[in-house]
Amino acid sequence: MALTGRTALLAAIGSLPVGILAPSWTGMLAVNAPLSLAILCDYALAAPVRTLRFTRSGDTSVRLGESAQVHLLVENPSRRRLRADVRDAWPPSSWPAGTAQEASRHRVTVPAGERRRLMTLLRPTRRGDRQAERITVRSYGPLGLAARQGGHRVPWSVRVLPPFTSRKHLPSKLARLRELDGRTSVLTRGEGTEFDSLREYVPGDDTRSIDWRATARQTSVAVRTWRPERDRHILLVLDTGRTSAGRVGDVPRLDAAMDAALLLTALASRAGDRVDLLAYDRRIRARVQGRAAGDVLPAMVNAMATLEPELVETDARGLSAAALTGAPRRSLVVLLTGLDAAPIEEGLLPVLPQLTQRHTVVVASVSDPHVAEMTGSRGTAEAVYEAAAGAQAQAQRRHTAEQLQRHGVTVVDARPEDLAPALADAYLALKAAGRL
Repeated sequence: MALTGRTALLAAIGSLPVGILAPSWTGMLAVNAPLSLAILCDYALAAPVRTLRFTRSGDTSVRLGESAQVHLLVENPSRRRLRADVRDAWPPSSWPAGTAQEASRHRVTVPAGERRRLMTLLRPTRRGDRQAERITVRSYGPLGLAARQGGHRVPWSVRVLPPFTSRKHLPSKLARLRELDGRTSVLTRGEGTEFDSLREYVPGDDTRSIDWRATARQTSVAVRTWRPERDRHILLVLDTGRTSAGRVGDVPRLDAAMDAALLLTALASRAGDRVDLLAYDRRIRARVQGRAAGDVLPAMVNAMATLEPELVETDARGLSAAALTGAPRRSLVVLLTGLDAAPIEEGLLPVLPQLTQRHTVVVASVSDPHVAEMTGSRGTAEAVYEAAAGAQAQAQRRHTAEQLQRHGVTVVDARPEDLAPALADAYLALKAAGRL
């Protein structure tokens, strides 16, 4: 009878779910019936996993490089105390490499009928939407010898936004804008600007600004001051084709272009201009249109969050047609793309006259500082060949830029960290010259 009872006990334990027994105990089951009975009782007293209830709350968006908090409320409706390990699984890119296991695992104790709140700290390494995956719970018995295990799915999404690292340049660009706008003593004059006021002539003023009628009515020479026109239209066009997938250092070209677009959007919206966005390769990937000044920057950040480069050649004719549709009146069209010779000469140049005939066009591109470093290589035959290749690449890039400039295009070519302020400066220069 003892043998029969022991056999039945082992059979019952053998029917338990795989993985609930610690490996160190499995070899002892056949020789230690009291221990086997303890393990079986421990398993029976573990809180059930299936009846647990979960509720999520917390952040739904975060900038790349920052942290997001997602809270998980665990409710134990059973009559047994829950002692459990909880794994809140998210995609691998939700944390820096090597930290996912530690950040996603929690140890929790929930008395019967009570709740406990867990917090998972996400620090995503890529833009886009991160969706919560399976919650796995391992519920231990009072002795910790055996455990029940199961899973739940509780949906939650965190959108990882572009970091907007060029925001630090905004105060200095706004100061320059105030000068152009006539809010300080430095005032500008140019075609397409609005008359602001009269002031006394000082040496160095443009004599064409002298108001002779006002001068005749007073004892000093009076000059007109001007401020740039407001309510101009700017269309930002992001090329999301294959050239945007290349990385310059640790930054994808597309991400550097996004950062520059965000700084220009923040600056232009403060200047009273209207800014729209178009992301295109062979079709429209994102569009922001007709937003008020206070809404346009958040809308663009949200639209850019999920953009990824497409490994296809950009359709220049389709891009031009989409830009003309998005800018029916005279506008500033800013095309953020590469300056590679083949895509420009074969794709953009044939359709460029359609854009420049109606709009002011700026082409902004990310340059690779490693190419400049290559040109300084010396000492070995390999280094000399590397220097020659770098010099040839730079010469080809300058030639491509000159071709665009001959069509009346303003070209901004800068390293990833310099592209955003350089593009903002180009915008301010066009505004100062009255070309907007």
